[in-house]
Amino acid sequence: MADQTPTDRTDENDQKGSYVTQGKSFDRDMNYIDDRITRDGRDGWPVEAGRYRLAVSRACPWANRTIISRRLLGLEDAISLAVAGPTHDKRSWTFDLDPDGRDPVLGYERLQEAYFARFPEYPRGITVPAMIDVPTKAVVTNDFQRITLDFATEWTEHHREGAPDLYPVAQREEIDALNTWMLHHVNNGVYKTGFAGSQEEYEKAYRDLWASLDELEQRLADRRYLMGASITEADIRLFPTLVRFDPVYHGHFKCNRQTLSTMPNLWNYTKDLFQTPGFGDTIDFQHIKEHYYVVHTDINPTQVVPLGPDTSIFMEPHDRDRFETDTWGPGGAAPEPPLAAEVVDPEHTPLQVTGR
Repeated sequence: MADQTPTDRTDENDQKGSYVTQGKSFDRDMNYIDDRITRDGRDGWPVEAGRYRLAVSRACPWANRTIISRRLLGLEDAISLAVAGPTHDKRSWTFDLDPDGRDPVLGYERLQEAYFARFPEYPRGITVPAMIDVPTKAVVTNDFQRITLDFATEWTEHHREGAPDLYPVAQREEIDALNTWMLHHVNNGVYKTGFAGSQEEYEKAYRDLWASLDELEQRLADRRYLMGASITEADIRLFPTLVRFDPVYHGHFKCNRQTLSTMPNLWNYTKDLFQTPGFGDTIDFQHIKEHYYVVHTDINPTQVVPLGPDTSIFMEPHDRDRFETDTWGPGGAAPEPPLAAEVVDPEHTPLQVTGR
C-alpha cells in the first residue's frame, strides 16, 4: 500500500465532512486489503463456517452489495453480520446500534479496532464492508469488489439449497466488463458528480453519468435483468446505486437532470428488484439518508436530513414480468426471509418483512 494517512483517503467511508477538493475531480482510492477467503485457503484464510464476521453499514452502497449477496446465497448461518450505525466520524464507523455501543461478538466500539488488530498503523480509511476473522478479531479484507465474487464462487459448499448462480462461468467475461464500466460511470459516477470541486468537473461528471444511465435504460428495454432472464452479480452491483438515486443522489449530489422514477425501464427494474426477496429487505432508507446528509458536511453543512421522498412508490406495480424470466436460474428458488435479528426497522422501509 502506498504511504498515505487516513485523512488523505477520498472515500465516503473516510473523514467526516472532507470529500471535495476545490478545483479538482473526485478521485476514489481503490487500494484495499486484497487478501481473499478461499476454499483452499491460499492466502491463509480458508472458507470456514462461523469463523468470519461481515462488518457493514446499511447506509453504504458498497456494503449493501455484500448484504444482498449473503442473503441470496443463504450464507447467514456461515457468516455472521456486524451492523454499524449510519454515520461515522473521521476515525471510524461505530457499532452504536448495539447494546452498550459494542459489537456483541467482537466486543469493539469501532471498526477501526479490527483494522488495528492486524495493522497497528493502518494507513488508509476504515471502510465497510470488511470481513473480520473472529478468533483473532482482525480484519481479513475490505476489498468490496472481490468479497461478493468469493461469496458466489468460494463459499459454494455453504450455499442454501436453491441458491442462484450469481456468477455463471459462461457469462463471467461479460459480467466483469459490465461491472467495471458501471463502477466508473454509474456507481462511482454519482460520487464524481456530487464531490466535484469545480463547475467544469461537475458538468463533465454529470454528463457522463447521465449518458451511462441512458445506456442502461436502453439495455433494460429488452431484458428483465442486466444479463437476461436471471439475476446475477451485475444486478447486485447496480441496485444499491439505483435505490439511493431519488432519495439521495438526485438532490444531495446534484444528479438532477431527472428523477429515476421518470425513466421507465430503470425505474421499473428498480421496483422489481426492490420487491424481490433479498434486495428491498436489506434497505434502510433512514440510515441511507442520515449517512449522506449528516456525514457530508462540506456539501450539507447544516446536516439537515430531508423527510422525503415517499418511499412507498417502491412498492407500486412494475412491468418487468413481460420479459422472459428465470429469476433464480435453473433449480433456483427465492431465499427465506431474513433472520429476525436482521430485519430492517419497519419505520425505515415500505416493506413489511417478518424474520425467521
